[in-house]
Amino acid sequence: MTDPFAHHPELRDRIADPAGSFFRDFSVDKVEKLFPQLKDARAWVHPDDTREATRAKALKEHTGDLWIFAYGSLMWDPALKFAEVRRARVAGYARRLILMDVNGGRGTREAPGLMAALDRGEACDGLVFRIAASDVETETEILWRREMIGPGYTPAFVTAELDDGPVQALAFLADHATTEIRADLTREDQVRCIAHGVGFLGTSRAYLVNIVSHFAAMDIHDEDCVALLRAVDDYLALIDADTANSAKASR
Repeated sequence: MTDPFAHHPELRDRIADPAGSFFRDFSVDKVEKLFPQLKDARAWVHPDDTREATRAKALKEHTGDLWIFAYGSLMWDPALKFAEVRRARVAGYARRLILMDVNGGRGTREAPGLMAALDRGEACDGLVFRIAASDVETETEILWRREMIGPGYTPAFVTAELDDGPVQALAFLADHATTEIRADLTREDQVRCIAHGVGFLGTSRAYLVNIVSHFAAMDIHDEDCVALLRAVDDYLALIDADTANSAKASR
């Protein structure tokens, strides 16, 4: 197959060109140079040898082409050279916005943001990207610098169902042993974090909007994400109304 989008031509303009992705040459040094105020977050970052050890362990038994399951920002900006992209469903897991970001990506300590993690649940729809065997070493090194920059995820293989059968795909699961995974958050907590979280990658709301809009293009409906976005927008509308009323009252 020479066209990576042969199965899903509707995604051709919805997935960023890896060559131009911010994450293609992503590194802590790059981020710190662009955003010096994030220097204090370096203590949170995994040392290179620790990160590479997790990659070696995760891929120890793998041979041949590699499928990668995307359920968050990897869906629209994988930053990877892929040979094929397919719609996929993973049973036994669910996408949950429980990865708290206080290190400057999409939130700060003053206003934490949220991103998605793959956690135990009924099922999760997303995409799988197939990496050619000859590119696995290079592309997973790039992937690990992004997804395993610090605590929060644990890499593991899951069964992803395609329309013509299952494949084993690498995924990044919620690591409940870390403080970054906040399964205890109430819905109100989630709404506030997504409404206010912002960092060098953009806002937490934009992240959620991208998930919902990407699914709309593929006729996938994730009720939890749709309802959460609606709640965030209702919350922001109330803040705007309160601000407007306060301005009128002070005149």
